[in-house]
Amino acid sequence: MRIYPLFFRAAFSWMDAERAHRIGFGAIRAVHACGLGKALARFTAPSGALRTEAFGVSFPSPFGLAAGFDKEGRGIEALAELGFGHIEVGTITGQAQPGNPTPRLFRLVEDRAVINRMGFNNDGAEAVAPRIAIARAALEARYGADRPVIGVNIGKTKAVELEHAVADYRVSARLLAPVADYLVVNVSSPNTPGLRLLQSAESLRPLLAAVREESGAAAGRHVPLLVKIAPDLSDEDVDDVARLALELGLEGIIATNTTIGREGLSAPAAKVEAAGAGGLSGAPLKARSLEVLRRLRAAVGDGLALVSVGGVETPADVRERLDAGATLVQGYTAFLYEGPFWAAHINAGLAVDAGLARIRR
Repeated sequence: MRIYPLFFRAAFSWMDAERAHRIGFGAIRAVHACGLGKALARFTAPSGALRTEAFGVSFPSPFGLAAGFDKEGRGIEALAELGFGHIEVGTITGQAQPGNPTPRLFRLVEDRAVINRMGFNNDGAEAVAPRIAIARAALEARYGADRPVIGVNIGKTKAVELEHAVADYRVSARLLAPVADYLVVNVSSPNTPGLRLLQSAESLRPLLAAVREESGAAAGRHVPLLVKIAPDLSDEDVDDVARLALELGLEGIIATNTTIGREGLSAPAAKVEAAGAGGLSGAPLKARSLEVLRRLRAAVGDGLALVSVGGVETPADVRERLDAGATLVQGYTAFLYEGPFWAAHINAGLAVDAGLARIRR
């Protein structure tokens, strides 16, 4: 019997979702702060057989934590001790902002899903960059070349008009590229008005070119650049993004972000309606995110890395994404339902698969 699902139902299922997140994340950081995380890491560290190369960066495991859990770089070391091969911090904006009014995070337990309209709540790039730098130095000192990877996800400040979005992303890139192992341009959250309009190839081209230029100049090195897209794009728009990514020489695409769709949910319609607007994540995204992954891989060939996220829950889900062409896989929503040993469970399952593959060869 698994203990955490019982604990979740007793301790968290009745609680405001954002408050539960703060408490759970605080507990993870507390375990690290008191030194217990180092002992824990001996049992959660990924097998060496899972080491994965992507866009010139070495990852301890192909499975990592998607942006949204640690929005401000406050728990990178603690999350690394749970076995994630990478932690993607953010979304971070050029200016600090409080996000949308609360309540803004809602669980659909029946669907193993979450609706959020957080609105990129964060302290801003200038405040977050030093935290990431400290965490990166600590991981390098502890793990050396085998350390977990830190991705940084950047988005548009809500108060900045769309016509000034490029300059706003430049601010984030300038401050955050020097501390990032890779950088992600987020143009696919449904919770910042107008943001998804930047996914069109016409708008995306100058934005990505500017971020690439700014990040290289600020970091003094090549910083791998990826773009994160929505599952709600039409197939034709997915193809356009794939062509643009190849044209600009991006390192990869992350597919997919949350959806504004509400189709096929098991939760009562009144409950879904009461949650209101926002992005839906979790198990209901599984089919579409896998479909987008396969379409992207067919479009780009081996030309760039694909990071698959959306509805990932089990080692079998991760293996399916890798077999479908993903270079890396991310999860987030299932972490809330599965608990702190979720990444270790995923890695253990992948390690078994790797061992069986070697035996068959």
